[in-house]
Parts: sequence; C-alpha cells; structure tokens
Amino acid sequence: MVSTIVTQPAKLSLERFLELPETEPPREYIDGVITQKPMPKGTHSRLQAKLVSVINQIFEAEKIAYAFPELRCTFGGRSIVSDLAVFTWDRIPFTSTGRVPENFVLPPDWAIEFLSPDQSPNLVIGKLLHCIQHGSSLGWFLDPNHESVLIFQGGKQPELLRGDAPLLVLPELDLELTAAEIYSWLILNRT
Repeated sequence: MVSTIVTQPAKLSLERFLELPETEPPREYIDGVITQKPMPKGTHSRLQAKLVSVINQIFEAEKIAYAFPELRCTFGGRSIVSDLAVFTWDRIPFTSTGRVPENFVLPPDWAIEFLSPDQSPNLVIGKLLHCIQHGSSLGWFLDPNHESVLIFQGGKQPELLRGDAPLLVLPELDLELTAAEIYSWLILNRT
C-alpha cells in the first residue's frame, strides 16, 4: 500500500506579510491566510466615494472625525483593508509633525464594508466582527443587492435595517442617514 503525504505550506507570519509590497487591489492577512480584495465595481465605488465625501465634508473641518477609504489597519493579529475606516479625530495616530501616519496599528472606530459581487459575505462579516472584538465601536455591512445595512456593535445582536429607518452612527457624529438615502446615491442625475 502506497500512502501520499500532503504537507501544508507554512503560514506566513504577519510581520513577513507586512514586508511584502502592496498590491492593487490590496491583499489582507487573516488568520495566516492572504486574500486579495476584489477590485471595486461601479456600485461599490459610487457608494464608497459618496459616503467618504459626506462624512469628511461634515466632520473634517471641525476635527471631529475622518473617513479613510481603503486604509490598511493592522491589529489583533490581522492586517485588513476596510472599504471605509472612520476614526474620531482624537484616535487618529498623527505623527510628531502632525501628519497622517503611513501605518495604522489600531482598529477604526467605525468600519464600513460594501458587499461586492465577487465577495464572500461571511468573509466580509468576519472582518467586521474582528473589528468589533478588538475595539471598534461600530461596523456597517452594506449589501447593495438587498439595499440593506447590517449594523454591528459590541455586546449587541446585529441589526438589519432597510428603507427609512435611521442608521446608527458614532455618537460623536451628528449625522442622520437611512439605507434608502444611501442607495438613492446610485441614481445619478443624467440631465
């Protein structure tokens, strides 16, 4: 009887992963496995750009919060790239010269993910759960096909919202949004 021995390649360490050159679209390190994010398509791109614009137009000038698109955050043994990572101003790890640093080694206050057609919902939800388990206050999972927002908070059951129900945002942010409003951004005025 002949037996075949199959060996798994050794997992790459987080430190070694962080030494690799960045790619486009970016790669993520989750539990020793490297995955590549799908390239954003039209719906994802529009929602991401609009939400970044809305948050930053309201809260940057007053130094309340800032939304970073596609920002790598390394914490809790993972290195992930949220579609949007929102930090309250006091948690942005500015350098000694007041600049935004290259590396963020902490979870965002609010992690936002948009489900893309080629993504596994469980993988994306897993990223949000990791953020919540490691200190993020809030996570949003937007599913454009369902026009819904699944909201995650520490110590609470996820809440699925659609239509005109007000969406939970960080308490520091005076911002009122609904799923209906967010998904209405997908209709551009063509005249």
